[in-house]
Amino acid sequence: MPRLKIEDLQKIKERHWSEYSLREGGYRAKVTVHMGTCGIAAGAGNVMTDLLAEIANAGAEDVIVTTSGCAGLCAREPMATVEIIGHPPVKYCDLNSEKIKEIFKGHIIGRNPAEEYALSEDMPFFKYQVLRVLRNKGMIDPERMEEYIARDGYQAVVKALTELTHEEIIKVVKDSGLRGRGGAGFPTGLKWEFASKVQSDMKYMLCNGDEGDPGAFMDRSVMEADPHAVIEGIIIGAKAIGAHQGYIYVRAEYPLAVKRLQIAMDQCYDAGLLGKNILDSGFDFDLEIYQGAGAFVCGEETALMRSIEGKRGMPRPRPPFPAQKGLWDKPSVLNNVETLAQVPLIILNGADWYRGLGTEKSPGTKVFALTGAINNIGLIEVPMGIPLKTIIQDIGGGMKKGRRFKAVQMGGPSGGCLPENLIDIPVTYEDIVKSGAIMGSGGMVVMDDNNCMVNTAKFFLDFTADESCGKCTPCRVGTKILLDILTDITEGRGKESDLETLEDLSRDIISSSLCGLGQTAPNPVLTTIKYFRDEFHAHIKEKWCVSGVCRDLCTFLIDEELCNGCGACMRACPAKAIIGEKKKPHRIIQDLCVQCRTCYETCRFNSIKILSAKARETKQAEPVSAER
Repeated sequence: MPRLKIEDLQKIKERHWSEYSLREGGYRAKVTVHMGTCGIAAGAGNVMTDLLAEIANAGAEDVIVTTSGCAGLCAREPMATVEIIGHPPVKYCDLNSEKIKEIFKGHIIGRNPAEEYALSEDMPFFKYQVLRVLRNKGMIDPERMEEYIARDGYQAVVKALTELTHEEIIKVVKDSGLRGRGGAGFPTGLKWEFASKVQSDMKYMLCNGDEGDPGAFMDRSVMEADPHAVIEGIIIGAKAIGAHQGYIYVRAEYPLAVKRLQIAMDQCYDAGLLGKNILDSGFDFDLEIYQGAGAFVCGEETALMRSIEGKRGMPRPRPPFPAQKGLWDKPSVLNNVETLAQVPLIILNGADWYRGLGTEKSPGTKVFALTGAINNIGLIEVPMGIPLKTIIQDIGGGMKKGRRFKAVQMGGPSGGCLPENLIDIPVTYEDIVKSGAIMGSGGMVVMDDNNCMVNTAKFFLDFTADESCGKCTPCRVGTKILLDILTDITEGRGKESDLETLEDLSRDIISSSLCGLGQTAPNPVLTTIKYFRDEFHAHIKEKWCVSGVCRDLCTFLIDEELCNGCGACMRACPAKAIIGEKKKPHRIIQDLCVQCRTCYETCRFNSIKILSAKARETKQAEPVSAER
């Protein structure tokens, strides 16, 4: 693409629609195969191959095929959207070769949608969402700059570079109330203002796309589906603080995000949207991608900056803050992907528009990665202040297999577990913090009554202890001690004094750790003790894991009065530990049982019981041994 002038952006927008719209382009139909990481993993590449084969066999040259990033409902991938003139778009899910053939012949050729494979836009998953960061989700080909420009792309850059001073840009962002979406929720405009006031020959504008939380994929999906939105936000931020060099820090485990970001950056350089004298405005800005090795601590801003410098990713004490002394000791601003993707819309539409959603202290929308024991796993964007219940029961479609909702982990390993009685809590920064959790970057892991909360706390402590950089003693040693105590409790060696030790040590770690990793690592411990104390007592006093997760504390037995000998558990058992004749009660050979829960999950008659050693002695005869 040749170097652009401001007037060229509108021309490209007009040409784009005349070239690719169905009516003026002379196309019968447009098919978008959604190919984010989730779609590709589910088989979207095969769907694309099958679709192109059907088009070639039919000689249907008037059918255009394109791609996009994630469409949001990851649990129903592979997905594709069919658009035909005069008809509403139809989004198809759970696709395979046979379904593609039916859809092609019935819908694309015959104009009769295959309703049995289609998703309704009125379903609760879509109905309760408001798309801003995800405004182009499933709508554009992320590798075609023209498609981004056609949806008002880079109009905010034009406004920021030609109509607004850096003070005016900062004021709009400050007035909007935009808070950093990377976890801490610090006001974005205030951070920009700090950096803008520092005099320096060099400043840096940085984007954090590291995203190390287990179960989180918000930033990855945005970078894959809409890389130009991130770049546009970076350019505007650079103008605001007076930076002429920027970096996007992305973990190397995100190859598709890296690829699409690089393509978008190359397009921007070719078009004159990066480099010297952008849009003839006199503003220069260069941008590079830096691939991280996957260290969780590099999500902390000073550790991330040391990593870019080629040093080991370890945080440093603050002050001085990065706005005064950051990358290579120069003033630097770091914002995460979601934060920067919000900026172009705020510049175009104004602060009042942005505040039209959300609450006074938490305006706007928030993107969440909804995962766990929930039906509608996917990427969602909702207004701040929405009840947690709406996210879980309506958007998320409730619990899988009709299980009971037990808890939701918010904020990743640095967050906390919120119980069922807090399901009506508004999702805002202040309300979530009051509960003992944090908003975090947006990971939301939903758990049902099969989860052991003691083991859940142990899981997250195992992660944070392993990811500690080791620089400060409270985090390096303290998280290991917490993990050892939790391990003892889950393996039957817990003492009643352990709970007090866990709480006291957690508070000490929070108050004395150097960076956010250590300061938030004990959150899963404190919230599980606060809301699920009875489970800790059961593990310590009764030596019993009621959920049957901690193998050393549970025994699986078959209630012979309820077992009808269907054989389902015996066929499912990977250890071949279940014996019995057809239509007669079965039994578990305890010497072979590995406590994997497969029988418990498989049985439809509630005949599998999870008992503690004490309960087994009083309620069940001696279990069958391997010798018997």
